[in-house]
Amino acid sequence: MPIATTKKKRPSNKAEAVAAPAKKSGSGPWPTRRDDGLRILEAPAFARLGWLVHGFSTRPGGASTLESLRHGRKITEQVLNLGFTEWDTRARVHSNRDKFFAALGAGGMRMAALRQIHSDRVHRVDAPAAGADGVNAPAGPPTGDALMTHDPGILLVIQTADCVPVLLADTGNRAIAAVHAGWRGTLKRIVEKTLGRMRMEFGTRPEDILAALGPGIGKCCYEVGPEVAKEFHSQFAYAHEWFDGPFDALAAGENDPNWLPWLTMRPPGHPLPAPRVRLDLIAASRAMLIRAGVAPGKIFSSGYCTACRGDLFFSYRRERPSGRMMAAIGIKKTIFPGSG
Repeated sequence: MPIATTKKKRPSNKAEAVAAPAKKSGSGPWPTRRDDGLRILEAPAFARLGWLVHGFSTRPGGASTLESLRHGRKITEQVLNLGFTEWDTRARVHSNRDKFFAALGAGGMRMAALRQIHSDRVHRVDAPAAGADGVNAPAGPPTGDALMTHDPGILLVIQTADCVPVLLADTGNRAIAAVHAGWRGTLKRIVEKTLGRMRMEFGTRPEDILAALGPGIGKCCYEVGPEVAKEFHSQFAYAHEWFDGPFDALAAGENDPNWLPWLTMRPPGHPLPAPRVRLDLIAASRAMLIRAGVAPGKIFSSGYCTACRGDLFFSYRRERPSGRMMAAIGIKKTIFPGSG
């Protein structure tokens, strides 16, 4: 169904930086724009494209009531949960979504969403034929983790709560994509495969791509075990560039804790915990885009870790229960002269 158009004042052009912006192009943190109690995160390079609508939701300003533990204390807060979770009502989620879409200026656009499964499936979304009802089939959204289109009036959305949301904009052919990139999707090259589909279906050239990597769990907080290290080692010769810690040893099956108790005098049945490494999902997606031909200067990262910034974002790893955020991108139906 079309996104409801809400009569409200036009979004303010004033942006507020949550932290001091870095000097280098493409580095974060990005500024947030306040609108009707919400804080919308925008990639500055995308915001300059007059034909594009985009934004990344944040935690504050919604109608949902979330109770969670923080530093051992029970906290109750009003949040902008955009996912259908067990702790929230569908009515509140729909209200939050309407508010978010209105803040983006996406009133009247049709939302296209996915049932996300941490895969490498990419779906093309086309505008419905005259008289058709909705972009997605009546049975519900398709199963997969990336959407792409070159038709105006469609808002592509993905949900995250630690995984990395990746938005792609083809400035040559005016085509777009939205990608959900967790560690499993990254392992399956979901970002690279989405760009490949855009090249095949829309004639996209990598040199025309702008990429926005939104807030996700950072290397500072994302610990994974030997099984993940081994998986990445088996798929990428350069995977060690994305990990901190004993990656090579874990990937090779070394540091097995099962033979260590007799050396450390630990009693039987009390093996050492398996070594851990920290994974940089942002660096992995960036590397894949570069290897696919996207210029490094056209890849932009938000500069935020969802696990570190509990005031701004949901984090599935940090809290239970957790809400869901959305990354959205769409091509405007009406393009004004000189709008980029």
